[in-house]
Amino acid sequence: MAERVVVAPDKFKGSLSAADVTARVAAGLALGGFAGEVVPVPVADGGDGTVDATVAAGYRRVDIEVRGPVGIPVIASFALLDGTAVIEAAQACGLTLLSPGELAPRTATSHGVGELILAAERMGARRIVLGVGGVATTDGGAGLLQALGAKLADDLGRELPPGGAALGRLASLELSRLRDLAGVEFWLASDVDNPLLGAAGAAAVYGPQKGASDDDVRVLEAGLARWAELAEAAVAPRSGDGPGRPSPHRVAERRVAEQPGAGAAGGLGFAALLFLGARMRPGIELLLELASFGPRLEGARLVITGEGSLDAQTLHGKAPVGVSLAAAAHTPPVPVVAVAGRCTLSPDELGGAGIAAVYTVTDIEPDPELRMLNAGPLVERLAERIAADWLGLPATTGRCPQQKGKRSLVTRYARRRASITWVAGPAAPVSAQRCSRAVIGAQQSWEREGLRRDPDHVGAACHPVCGIAPAAAGRTGTDPGGARLGRRDQPADDQ
Repeated sequence: MAERVVVAPDKFKGSLSAADVTARVAAGLALGGFAGEVVPVPVADGGDGTVDATVAAGYRRVDIEVRGPVGIPVIASFALLDGTAVIEAAQACGLTLLSPGELAPRTATSHGVGELILAAERMGARRIVLGVGGVATTDGGAGLLQALGAKLADDLGRELPPGGAALGRLASLELSRLRDLAGVEFWLASDVDNPLLGAAGAAAVYGPQKGASDDDVRVLEAGLARWAELAEAAVAPRSGDGPGRPSPHRVAERRVAEQPGAGAAGGLGFAALLFLGARMRPGIELLLELASFGPRLEGARLVITGEGSLDAQTLHGKAPVGVSLAAAAHTPPVPVVAVAGRCTLSPDELGGAGIAAVYTVTDIEPDPELRMLNAGPLVERLAERIAADWLGLPATTGRCPQQKGKRSLVTRYARRRASITWVAGPAAPVSAQRCSRAVIGAQQSWEREGLRRDPDHVGAACHPVCGIAPAAAGRTGTDPGGARLGRRDQPADDQ
């Protein structure tokens, strides 16, 4: 039976999607000589990329037009398979849908999330998983509820405009026309344990990330407090036979607004717990379950996970730790290593999380701009190292794969004193990406050595065979494989 390696990373934010990281790791393993089976399982933790990860696991993507966070229609996707729908709130009201100058902390609405729920239910979903990370809203899920048929009015009977700030004028909440979703089971995929209100609540903690000023935070806090008061009062006397029923999972004698997770996604968690009777689980647990991760570990020799930044937040329910816990729980346990843009965790912290080793982009490219530009080829190089360290494969020989065994120009350059770290440029051919590991140094006077300038790499000299662009000239210090070593005390941007 062929050896198996399971590749299950989250995204490198700003540079590579989870699927991209997975593909790059697989390519790097192949370049490192691994000829076994690579099992791709791109993952997410309920935030950005959740639908993409689920689609990669075999779910069908459904695209519909919904109201975006500031009222402009957007195309949002959800995933559907065998009566289970996975909805990513950020698809309808995410921060990524707005430019920094367009953030609207007071008026952004979650209405589009309710539209996605209705569409999924109409298409036969009887189980809906709500991934609620990365949203631009702080409306307590009021917009979601309006999409489901609720009417929120002021003291003159006028329907409230969208957004959390308007909730301060809420005088009545009419639920008689609320869509009956009694036959649908809801799960809240989130690792956020904040309550709705207070110093640890949705407005105070997450409002500033969405563009809220101190004054905005005070207005939003007041609006959420009013919303929670009327919403819980409206739900309490209802029968429990549909939306608007008291959550059967709420803690006895405890307001839903005070429950852990109610403050998730600007209060979307509150609406899901109170009106949909949602149960809450860590997002990565739900996503691994939906991807049938356990069975995919059968016969695996190694699991490779990762994300852009392995840091303190990683230890609180993020994807890499969820993957490592699942691999450790398997019989027999499967060792886990990680790739990352950077890592600020200590060896003890990594060991406690079940991660045996971390391979970081910062160790082979200290320049933040070049890390972002060349993230894909750099991840391939990390995967080649993993193949050598963990799969018993020899280290890359330093030959260009395109030279069919002949000594290439890059081999000659490797013998020069000057050290230039080479990385594949974004427009370089595939052959260039494959050569990135082999090129470990070059003569500073590359123009005299036959290098040329390529218009696809403005201002950079390129390898004449592969078109690889140099990261920087005059840097010293290479690892045994030729990669530039970054200093551990050097700050690095999240990838």
